Amino acid sequence: MKKRITIILMSLLMLISVVAPATATTVDAKTKNIKVTYVLKKNKKQIAKKKVTLKKNATVMDGTKKAWKVTEKGGFISAIDGKKQNNKKKIYWTFKVNGKNVNVSADKKKLKNKDKVTFTLAKYNG
Repeated sequence: MKKRITIILMSLLMLISVVAPATATTVDAKTKNIKVTYVLKKNKKQIAKKKVTLKKNATVMDGTKKAWKVTEKGGFISAIDGKKQNNKKKIYWTFKVNGKNVNVSADKKKLKNKDKVTFTLAKYNG
């Protein structure tokens, strides 16, 4: 009887030692990714919305390129999903993260989990 209990306990310990590291690995893999919501607007009207999974420390540019076809130069975006800026009419892409203006290019702005990036294509009145 004691031998059976010992065998059962040893079996349980072995099973736990196999399952526990696998669970820890899954959790670690999840923490290496972030989820970011992207919204595209033309003037005030929303024209697209996507949720994008990115690696930790990804930039606004990384997620934008993952979600849509992007034309950019030096970190500044000139077209998203075929919708282009118009320099003569002073219509440009601008972006905010969590409702706040950003003073760096899209390739420099790092993102955090659950951030919301809003791109707006509108006339610049500055």
